[in-house]
Amino acid sequence: MTVVVLRGTIGAGKSGTPEQDFNDLRNHIYASRKHAEPHRVLTESNQSNNNKNDEGSNANDANNYAAFDINKILVDEGEDEKPDPNKPYILGPKISGWDEQRAKWLSENPNFSNFIGANKPRVLLVTGSSPKPCENPVGDHYLLKSIKNKIDYCRLHGIEIFYNMALLDAEMAGFWAKLPLIRKLLISHPEIEFLWWMDSDAMFTDMAFEVPWERYKDSNFVMHGWNEMVYDQKNWIGLNTGSFLLRNCQWSLDLLDAWSPMGPKGKIRDEAGKVLTRELKNRPVFEADDQSAMVYLLATQRDKWGDKVYLENAYYLHGYWGILVDRYEEMIENYHPGLGDHRWPLVTHFVGCKPCGKFGDYSVERCLKQMDRAFNFGDNQILQIYGFAHKSLASRRVKRVRNETGNPLEAKDELGLLHPAFKAVKVSAS
Repeated sequence: MTVVVLRGTIGAGKSGTPEQDFNDLRNHIYASRKHAEPHRVLTESNQSNNNKNDEGSNANDANNYAAFDINKILVDEGEDEKPDPNKPYILGPKISGWDEQRAKWLSENPNFSNFIGANKPRVLLVTGSSPKPCENPVGDHYLLKSIKNKIDYCRLHGIEIFYNMALLDAEMAGFWAKLPLIRKLLISHPEIEFLWWMDSDAMFTDMAFEVPWERYKDSNFVMHGWNEMVYDQKNWIGLNTGSFLLRNCQWSLDLLDAWSPMGPKGKIRDEAGKVLTRELKNRPVFEADDQSAMVYLLATQRDKWGDKVYLENAYYLHGYWGILVDRYEEMIENYHPGLGDHRWPLVTHFVGCKPCGKFGDYSVERCLKQMDRAFNFGDNQILQIYGFAHKSLASRRVKRVRNETGNPLEAKDELGLLHPAFKAVKVSAS
């Protein structure tokens, strides 16, 4: 029946044979497509020109992304479930015996080892941003730079990465949004040994530095900080929770349960903020934040938590941008990647810049210029693998820094990051 229809449409061919019919059919379809494509392009072009002539090329054009009100499609359905105000806040059901449950799971799933080398734990780096677009036009661009930077570091060091854009608990918005997420990831991924939290406004600036994992074999929680400032002075900036390592164990789940009660927004968070301001050194008056709460928890319950907390300051797990970014040229001249400390910081953290918000604590121009410099500083260590570098730390453009060769496998990247030793793992023959 199909052949009859086709012959009735395009003819029986010159000889009427099946082979000739097939050739004629193929040529006919090809010719139809050949004529149809220019026709479609011309039609769309004419429609576009007509639209421009009818509506004008102004900001009200329906095709203009800059003029579109994103709130038309950002519709939140329903209201968040309200917790019972008479019950204390909890992250979730109390979990006991997690170490035993996890050990059993690991023994039953040997292909998902929690260590990928002799002293190399399986690590999951976690970061994220709001489910909505940034409140300023350039914020999302800098979020993109930030996640690109983190992906580069994780790819080099054999670290898995999780990017979150969902607020798992509306009560824990703002500073506290990380806690419900971290808890959920720990219990959902028993194969990871350490979870590495990093704020979206922090960037890796030493791509060659490998975390000294062996140093933390007896520790469950690693933050940048100083024992004296936390335990003796109770200084609210004695540590930083923008970048930290948390072991997957029962101790960590218990810590999250103890850390979270100050987090629910509203009256609880406001009242907790007053307590933190009263009890901690130099803390301004504002609602409770996760960093101050951790200082308070450690300073008042050191006997319970202190033995498993490692306050690291030998390298920059968190490095305050204000004292680092202006020194990048000096670092390039005098030092090299792989140091991780003040000579070449592992992380540069843009505390107070708030690139995704409407207002920050510093001028927008200063923050964005310095974030570009930090990104390019780290990106140069990636580009050098392929023989390129940014023309300057302020430039998006790149230049060649290595001549091409007819024997590309003989070319070595300067920092040895293309196939770094710390990324190599033994693969089972099975």
